[in-house]
Amino acid sequence: MAHKKETQALHAGYRADPTTGAVAVPIYQTTSYQFDSAEHAASLFALSEMGNIYTRIMNPTTDVLEKRLTAMEGGAAAVALASGQSASLFSILNIASVGDNFVCSQHIYGGTWNLFDVTVRDMGIEVRFVDPTDPENFRKATDEKTRAYYGETLPNPKLEMFPIAEVAGIGRELGVPLIMDNTAAPVICRPFEHGAAITMYSTTKYLGGHGNSVGGILIDGGTFDWEGNKERFPLLTRPDPGYHGAVWLEAAKPLGPIAYALKARVTLLRDAGAAMSPFNAFLFLQGIETVTLRMARHCENANAVADYLSNHSKVSHVIHPSKQSGESRRRADAYLEGGYGGLVGMEVDGGKAAGQAFIDNLELLYHVANIGDARSLAIHPASTTHSQLSESDLLASGVTPGYVRLSIGIEHIDDIIADIDQALARI
Repeated sequence: MAHKKETQALHAGYRADPTTGAVAVPIYQTTSYQFDSAEHAASLFALSEMGNIYTRIMNPTTDVLEKRLTAMEGGAAAVALASGQSASLFSILNIASVGDNFVCSQHIYGGTWNLFDVTVRDMGIEVRFVDPTDPENFRKATDEKTRAYYGETLPNPKLEMFPIAEVAGIGRELGVPLIMDNTAAPVICRPFEHGAAITMYSTTKYLGGHGNSVGGILIDGGTFDWEGNKERFPLLTRPDPGYHGAVWLEAAKPLGPIAYALKARVTLLRDAGAAMSPFNAFLFLQGIETVTLRMARHCENANAVADYLSNHSKVSHVIHPSKQSGESRRRADAYLEGGYGGLVGMEVDGGKAAGQAFIDNLELLYHVANIGDARSLAIHPASTTHSQLSESDLLASGVTPGYVRLSIGIEHIDDIIADIDQALARI
């Protein structure tokens, strides 16, 4: 029986521990696993049989997290990782190598921009940033060496909904998969339903929801036609010298349409070692049990904050889907279900100094470099999360000198607004 996402958040991927009957997922805090025999060990390493080898590659606690999020997203398989940054990095390295390129939305988190524009570029892979408001920009930037398109569903800090179906459609026409970072919109957006090939999350944020663990995850939708575009994806379709000449499209066939996820696990995760700890996987599972309830409250409170700020004399501009119009609002309504997310941006009159003063005046809201906590958070991106970008890149990503990003939590809305009100009053 197919369950709804609210039920999957509590039940998918696990019923009870087979040894003890424990209903809560146990924390398998182990490095390694006893093999049944020499033959059993050889079969596992040859991938002719799936099972636990070493916690750097897989772990029973993490496996439940992977299965649960795969079910909730409607995907085929998932690979949990040590952070959202490692998920962003692996999403590209899994199908691109020296001399290749990928096309990326300009509307992304500053840390991801720097990862792609500096670190990945230093690896010999070119990033081509384009304005996503016109989906055709992705087509224009594509050539025979393009391996992926990349975007953020509800981009931080721009908060203008990415045109998922439009870009995914161009990609499938040209044989290029769309990778969507859905960190800011779990539950309220399902990118696979709109044509995305891969989704990823920083599980640190809304999925965990309590600011106590760092993690990330890649989810393979299982629907992209890698087979029909073999020349574009040699890392999946040609013998891999790092794994006895395995051809990942062929190796995955007995397991299902999971070539992308399988390769990410047994090559990148194995070799780079960006493994999620079992304890963090356990904490993320606790967060996911309530994510549907929390997202509803995040969205409700964020709407109320956006309404309040739009009428404040010291705020010149409010950045939130509920305050958008035209194509931006149409996309938000088309792709988001049940709310517009928990992030709100605002342009404070007085520029950088006023934005920083507002931050210093807050008493209830935390000043931290994070989003998606149950608690309300605030930051001034131009001097923190996006400070490594050039002035032109800051503007392209949506960060102006007076921009303040709020991550609205699940506290009582009156208390949230009261703190914002007193902070603005003291500028």
